[in-house]
Amino acid sequence: MSKIVSDPTPQLPPKQKGVARLIAATKFSIAGLTAAWKFEEAFRLEVIAFCVLAPLGIWLGHSRVEQVLLVGCLFFVLMMELVNSAIEAVVNRAGLEYHELAGRAKDIGSAAVFVALTLVPFVWGMLLL
Repeated sequence: MSKIVSDPTPQLPPKQKGVARLIAATKFSIAGLTAAWKFEEAFRLEVIAFCVLAPLGIWLGHSRVEQVLLVGCLFFVLMMELVNSAIEAVVNRAGLEYHELAGRAKDIGSAAVFVALTLVPFVWGMLLL
């Protein structure tokens, strides 16, 4: 006779709808931001830079459009850092041994952050100089 093995996959609650779904999604998002702050030094540094530069961008922007562009590119950096951190976490979960595709995924995620970071001086320079 064979043993019956239970499925180790955790069971998710039934799909939530409406406001309950929005509340659950918000909790997951806050957990993600908390994890990024706790485990990702680059994210912490970029948040600090955001806290300094965002008020400056609002002050220096002559119109609402300029203010949105100056601050928006800063948000874009944070978004790309979160995506990069998520990619790195998934790759590390799959295994810590070197694999060409894992390295490529991490490098491409890092490149996304780099492109976002280069957007900041471009936008700020074009609007303020």
